[in-house]
Amino acid sequence: MQVKIQAVKRSNARFCSSHGIINRILTQKAAVFGFVIVALIIIIAITASVIAPNDPLKVNMSMRLKGLSSLYWLGTDNLGRCIASRLIWGARMSLIYSMCVLGLMMAIGIPIGLLSGYAGGRIDTFIMRIIDIFLSLPTFLMALAISGMLEPSVKNMIIAMASVWWAPYARIIRGMAMQTKQQDFMLAAKAAACTHTQIIFRHILRNIAPPIIVMATLEIGSIILAIASFSFIGLGAQPPTPEWGIMLSDSKEFMQTQPQLMVYPGIAIIVTVMAFNLLGEGLKNAIQN
Repeated sequence: MQVKIQAVKRSNARFCSSHGIINRILTQKAAVFGFVIVALIIIIAITASVIAPNDPLKVNMSMRLKGLSSLYWLGTDNLGRCIASRLIWGARMSLIYSMCVLGLMMAIGIPIGLLSGYAGGRIDTFIMRIIDIFLSLPTFLMALAISGMLEPSVKNMIIAMASVWWAPYARIIRGMAMQTKQQDFMLAAKAAACTHTQIIFRHILRNIAPPIIVMATLEIGSIILAIASFSFIGLGAQPPTPEWGIMLSDSKEFMQTQPQLMVYPGIAIIVTVMAFNLLGEGLKNAIQN
């Protein structure tokens, strides 16, 4: 009975804490602005097949490099493809790719960080030496090298990025796990004969979940920017995929004569990265206060 009462109290405390975090976020104009932009981008990505005015892959050389019109909202590119449609579908591609990279990074970093922080001793020392090796390498250049050795594709780009970018998050999660396992409620969990798996995932991971969400939100913008960079140099998504980095790459030859071809995807990348960063900073401030 006492255990049930304590569980209810912890649930109420988490609810009140979540409610307080939401209220603190709503008081930050920058965070609210970032949330609105992120929500709008997600809606655009989900409904791309509905709101896109044209087929983003359809080539029409007779309409190449046309200006704004009711049919082509932002004009056409050098192959007569609708720029607005490619931007809209590019939002979907960028979010899907970034979520895949983020998910794979966290799938590697979270278990390793939790194991290292909870186990301690020789296991922690061994894992930390591996993490230190990865942290000593220039991660972006390593990802480029791995992606360059593999066949240029989205799958290989995702693998290359996640395989070297997991280490910083494993180190941070390891530190949070070490702090959490020193709390009093961990003694109660051990006294209740909880298994190591239950302690790690039901108690430690649940308590460090908010900072992990903040890290993930802050990281999405960087991942989107990196994905666009990989695609721009030909190591990520391949033409004719409607992706913002590819749109920048395709339009670089027309930078002086048709600058809008680079301006539109550039603005899309900047706004998306800025929105996720503002939202992430708002979440961080709300949790810390």
